[in-house]
Amino acid sequence: MIYFIYGEDSYRAKKKLEEIIRGYKKVHKSGLNLIYIDAGKQNFKDFYSNLKITSMFAEKKLIVIKNIFSAGAPSGSGPASGWQEDFLENINNLKDVKDIIIIYEDNAPDQRTKFFKTLLKCAKCQEFRFLQPAMLKKWVAQELEKNKTKINPDALDLLVEFVKNDLWKMANEINKLSNYKTGAAGPIKKEDVELLVKPNTENDIFKTIEALASKDKKRALSLLHKHIDDGDNALYLLSMISYQFRNLLIIKEFQEDSKPYNIIIQKSGLHPFAVQKTYYLCNQFSMSELKKIYRKIFQIDSDIKTGKIEPETALDLLLAEI
Repeated sequence: MIYFIYGEDSYRAKKKLEEIIRGYKKVHKSGLNLIYIDAGKQNFKDFYSNLKITSMFAEKKLIVIKNIFSAGAPSGSGPASGWQEDFLENINNLKDVKDIIIIYEDNAPDQRTKFFKTLLKCAKCQEFRFLQPAMLKKWVAQELEKNKTKINPDALDLLVEFVKNDLWKMANEINKLSNYKTGAAGPIKKEDVELLVKPNTENDIFKTIEALASKDKKRALSLLHKHIDDGDNALYLLSMISYQFRNLLIIKEFQEDSKPYNIIIQKSGLHPFAVQKTYYLCNQFSMSELKKIYRKIFQIDSDIKTGKIEPETALDLLLAEI
């Protein structure tokens, strides 16, 4: 049997994989037939030979394969070359084996490929997309209930606003808030969230970039100074601005080469969520503008580190000149 677990929500995809592995270990106690294959480092023959070996315990094997979408290079280009082609060649045999094969991707794969389309037909598939706001709130409330903790509606709204769809961070914040309320009467309040949860700086900095793209420098400066007033380090804020414009440059280059959205996700090296946020914002800047801004960021970073200018003044000047 082949399972295919994938999606942009890497947290829930990973949890699903862990759930299957836990279920397998309960039934198959030895653990000797739980096999992990990294398609980026091992070739198809490594996987196939593991599948053919007869277990001395007469147990089903559970073989987890990761990075198979990034390892589908043409034959002869490295140890992972030809994975997708070889898998497709043997798929009729693979889908009927008694062992369990899990293809696990924690990024959004290229859905146009023959390999992806074949998996949809031949495998048991589960896609994990980012949760929409209503479902995200429901998920957070359920996770808190597992910790025997309740939350007020306004506190839940604020928590989701601060953390957004980053469930890795959200899980940490849920544990933090639950531990804080241990032994205390009543649910989590809005004041508890304001006290313990730091808003996602990257998301807020992105709002600053959006304001700049809309030529709303007043709002951009206001957003930036809110971070400074909250105690965020100016050099750190500059690094986040640099990171966002670097992403814009990467995606803009793919756009100018007429690369489709799915290929940009696959080839850019960026998290699908970063591509999703940045893709349409690229239309607000020309390539020459982005290069000019990026050079300016580099120069300001150098001026700050050599003591030529105060960090906060430098940030103000940067935003004013964009």
